[in-house]
Amino acid sequence: MYGHVEKLAQEIKKGAASVEGVEAKLWQVPEILSEEILAKMSAPQKGDAPIIEPNDLVEADGFIFGFPTRFGMMSAQFKAFLDATGGLWEAQKLAGKPAGIFYSTGSQGGGQETTALTAITQLVHHGMIFVPIGYTFGAGMFEMEKIKGGSPYGAGTFAGDGSRLPTELELEQAFHQGKYIATITKKLKGSA
Repeated sequence: MYGHVEKLAQEIKKGAASVEGVEAKLWQVPEILSEEILAKMSAPQKGDAPIIEPNDLVEADGFIFGFPTRFGMMSAQFKAFLDATGGLWEAQKLAGKPAGIFYSTGSQGGGQETTALTAITQLVHHGMIFVPIGYTFGAGMFEMEKIKGGSPYGAGTFAGDGSRLPTELELEQAFHQGKYIATITKKLKGSA
C-alpha cells in the first residue's frame, strides 16, 4: 500500500543478486482495489516492477514472496494472485522449489508471525520447500533497544500509519534473506 514491502523487496533482490551466478527479478502482483479506494487510502503510485502472471513462476528456480499483512494474514491482492495458480498446482509445476516470505505490518502486534504461518499453507499445497531465515541473521535478530520487524520466518518491517520507513537494520535483514535464500536455491539447483 505505502511501499514498505517494495523497499524490503529491493534489498532482498540486492542480496540475492550478490550471490555469484544468481539473477534476481522483482515483480508485483495485480492490484485488485479500485483507483477510487486507493485514493481514499492515500496510497502512492505503485512502483515500476512488472506485473507477474502465474505462469511466470514456472521459470523461477526459487521465490521470496512479500506482502503486507491484513488482519494477521497476507493481503487479498497476494491471495488472489495465488488463487490464480490452480493450473500450476494441478500440474505441480512449483513442487520442490524453495520459497521464503517477508512482510510488513502496521504495528508490533499486527501479525507478522501469523502472516508467515498462514502463508506457509500456500507453499505447502504447491509442494514448495519453505526456507525460513531462522537465526542466521545473527545479532540483528536479538535487537531489543530499537523497534525491529522480522522474525525467524523472514524479514519484516512495521509501517505504522504508513509514514514509518524500514530501518537500516530491517533493510540489512532483508538483504541477508535475499542472499541466504539465493545461496540455498543455487545449491538445490546444482544438485538436481
